[in-house]
Order: sequence, then structure tokens, then C-alpha cells
Amino acid sequence: MLMNGIPADIAGVKKKIMVTPPDREGRINPALLVAAREVGITEVYKAGSAWGIGALAFGTESIPAVDVIVGPGNQFVTEAKRQVMGRVRIDMIAGPSEVLIVADDSARPEFVAADMLAQAEHDPQALALVLTTSSELAREIDAALEKQLARLSRQDIARQSLETRGAILVTSDLDEAVALANEIGIEHLELQVRDPWQWLPKIRHAGAIFLGNWTPEAAGDYVAGPNHVLPTMGTARISSALGVETFLKKSSIISYTREGLLADSEHIQRLAGLEGLTAHGNSVAVRVNDHRS
Repeated sequence: MLMNGIPADIAGVKKKIMVTPPDREGRINPALLVAAREVGITEVYKAGSAWGIGALAFGTESIPAVDVIVGPGNQFVTEAKRQVMGRVRIDMIAGPSEVLIVADDSARPEFVAADMLAQAEHDPQALALVLTTSSELAREIDAALEKQLARLSRQDIARQSLETRGAILVTSDLDEAVALANEIGIEHLELQVRDPWQWLPKIRHAGAIFLGNWTPEAAGDYVAGPNHVLPTMGTARISSALGVETFLKKSSIISYTREGLLADSEHIQRLAGLEGLTAHGNSVAVRVNDHRS
């Protein structure tokens, strides 16, 4: 909530609306309502998934149509946002959640496993991948996953995610691992390697990059600072994190004097002629041929 609302507030958005699914008793988490109030959201509607996105894009009798829709969600929310893009602005393709951990033999298997599970517990469709140069580390991570799974409150969701969307792959070296990471364009990329800063310049496509063994993805979720609404499904190749600019647009401003237009008129008319657009050329000619002051 805060990651969406704070940039909107800074951008000067005058009216902010939130849709969120209620629990089975029809209630909304009070902490979410407090967060909404803190960022100036005055309208909250109990609506989720694709129909919540549709309501915001097209409007209903009770929910007004909006200009911009932001925020992550499951695959249904993501597809709904994709379909209304153009009618409204969307931030990006955001969800389901993803993590890719590049690890060498200096990584701690229990740390890697914990970060995989932190993604896996989000959603059965969440993606948790590891690329490591050490086959021994791969085995240790697998063992740590089983051990930590047993302690999770969302064990069933995390296990389903790992079984269908999780993988630990061994690469020949870190160069191969980084090349694969760039091909994937992951939402969260962790570099649990000896010198992560050495490898950082080689990363071209990632929503957020976490450097070193002591930088868990959860820190980025809550307190690290950069916005954590991030592109998923490979769209980190073309998109960036949500920010103030998501809520801003710009208009070009053009002003000519007669003298300025006269200086450019030949170029404009020649280009218009090449395109066969005589009215374009004439709109300049009538001005430069007008000798009234």
C-alpha cells in the first residue's frame, strides 16, 4: 500500500482510490486502512482480482473510473491490467512474485533457502530460482528448504510454488549464471557471491538487485528504501520500478515568431512535400507569404 501511495502523493495526485478484497467476514485488515489513510486515500472499495481492475478502468455505479492503475497482484490481476492498458495507464506487469538467486560457494545455504521460501509463500504461482556454481551448495539448499518449510505458516502454498515453479540449477561459472539472469529479466535478483559489487555492472535486466549474503529480499519489501512494486514475467527488460514518474505526464510546448518560422519554413515545406502532404506545407507557406505586421 505504501509503495503505491507514497509516490502518488509526492506526484500530487489529488484523488486516490484503493480496491482490495475483503476477508471471508467481509472485513479489510485495519493495518491496510491505516496505511491508506496515511497516504491520503479517502475512498476504499471491497473489490479484488480482475473485476476490481475492470471497475477502476471502466467505472461502475459506485466506483469511479480512474486514469492510472498501479499495484501488483496474481496472474488474474496482471492479465486484467494488461487488457485495460491504453484505456488507462498501468504501472507495469507486476505479479506473480519472482526471485532469482545467483550463488557461489561462499553463499550460506540456509540464507538462500530462506529467500526462496520468502517468495514461494506469496502465491502458488510465485517463482523461486537459484543459479549456483556449486553442486554441493545446491544439495545443501535443497536440504535447507525441507527443514525450513516445516516451520512456515503458509507451508502448503510455499511447497506448491516450489514444486511447480521452483528450481536449483548448477552453472559452469558465474559468467554463465549472470548471462542467464539477464536473459530471464527477473523481478528480484540476489547476488549471494563473494564480491557482488564486481558483478553488478554486468547485470542489465532486473527489477531490483540485492547485493551480498546479508541483503535479503524481504528488506527491500519493507524498509530498504527503493520502491518495491517491480516488473515481472521478463518485463524487467523493458520496465523499471514504480515511482513518482508513473503518475506524471508531460506536454511539449512549441512557440515560433514570424522570423523563426521563416528560417525553418523551407525545411518544413520540403519534408511535407516528400510525404505528399501539401496542406502541411501550405500551412507554413500562407504564414511566410503574409507580409502584414
